[in-house]
Amino acid sequence: MHELSIAESIIDIIHQYVATERLCTVRSVTVKVGTFSGVVSDSLEFSYQAIIAGTPLDQSRLSIEQIPFVIECTECSQQSYNEPGMMQCTSCGSVRTKILSGKELQVKDIELDDVVEEQT
Repeated sequence: MHELSIAESIIDIIHQYVATERLCTVRSVTVKVGTFSGVVSDSLEFSYQAIIAGTPLDQSRLSIEQIPFVIECTECSQQSYNEPGMMQCTSCGSVRTKILSGKELQVKDIELDDVVEEQT
């Protein structure tokens, strides 16, 4: 299950961009996952929750943004929303196409709570 190692990488990215003392303020992490990336979203979410249990991140949630598989035909310039891996143009039938989206796997953003400083 490579989703576990992907979840670990997401945690590493959070640690890279969020100071240790602010980890408990992380509310959500949004990840772009292309339908052709080979990632099972439910498994990724389960893995993330398992890793953060009992850590400062345990109140955060993983939000997964599904990116559709889109190709563009180099013959007729039409874009097609195809089933992942189907490289044939739905307009002209050509297989001379290029992938525009659907292979993504990236952390889009990390949302933190505002911290109100206590005055003493």
